[in-house]
Amino acid sequence: MKVKFHLPDFARLGKFNLMFKIMLERSPEFFREGVEIASVYGTFPPSAWNGGRLQPGNCNLDFVKNVVRIYENNNIPLRFTFTNPMVEEEHLSDEFCNYVLETAHNENNGCIVFSPVLEEYIRKNFPKYKITSSTCKRILDADTLYNELEKDYHLVVLDYDLNHRYDILEKIPNKEKIEILVNPCCTPACPNRSLHYRMLGMEQLIIANHVKKYPQIPYNAKKFETDHPEGKPVFECQCENRTVFDIQGLSTHITPDEIWDKYVPMGFNNFKIEGRTFDLFNLIEHYMYYMVKPECRDKARLILLRNLMRNDVISCDC
Repeated sequence: MKVKFHLPDFARLGKFNLMFKIMLERSPEFFREGVEIASVYGTFPPSAWNGGRLQPGNCNLDFVKNVVRIYENNNIPLRFTFTNPMVEEEHLSDEFCNYVLETAHNENNGCIVFSPVLEEYIRKNFPKYKITSSTCKRILDADTLYNELEKDYHLVVLDYDLNHRYDILEKIPNKEKIEILVNPCCTPACPNRSLHYRMLGMEQLIIANHVKKYPQIPYNAKKFETDHPEGKPVFECQCENRTVFDIQGLSTHITPDEIWDKYVPMGFNNFKIEGRTFDLFNLIEHYMYYMVKPECRDKARLILLRNLMRNDVISCDC
């Protein structure tokens, strides 16, 4: 039995995820049955095509090349979250995003997509990538979901408002193509979610443009809001501040026991842990919660923290 987990971020958390994979290989007795790292998803800042979460910053081309090489050597597929809903024809020529795709273009890696324009472009120009349909599409209708699964997608990420809609999930014939996001931090049935994706997508395009023009000047979101009053958020979202303990009270939350006792027996085996913008300690607790046996969490956490310190991922001078 394989229980495949798709983990967040290979840019900011690249070394952290490698350390976690090493612990999985060296101490499999800590882990729940069948745990496998199926991919690590994310983008290299300042990818204009990035969506779902805002990622400022500026990775140089050598960094991109090294991360791709290291993950390939460790047999960890990369999946690029190119889910910006605001991408149009004019953005397809983005040099940085095209460089990233050229550098990692092989049959093991993939792209998560939203914009039909960008999806068509990737399929035509980078045909080796496995294509995943994004949860950002907000597919809540059962027939629309079933039709999406019939399309040429490697995986379809389920909208997490359907996480416990067993009447819909049980009727899916090809459950191996569904990827379930188990730890959503967003408020269930949030009326602003699609709008938030569009706002983030527009700002990501602005960030990428800023980096092109002023590569040595960090992007300042507050200054942008001052210079462009129309760019101020129309609502404030604090969902990303929720911890692994906070989200357990949400109706969309899926527990580890539910994964193994309910979803895996139903035929689902792809599970996504979100956390590209989580702080490191919150993310560690998510990994412990979902993939490590309850009785082994304390020991596994200590070993992981020590390895992170020895490899300069975290520092402790005390």
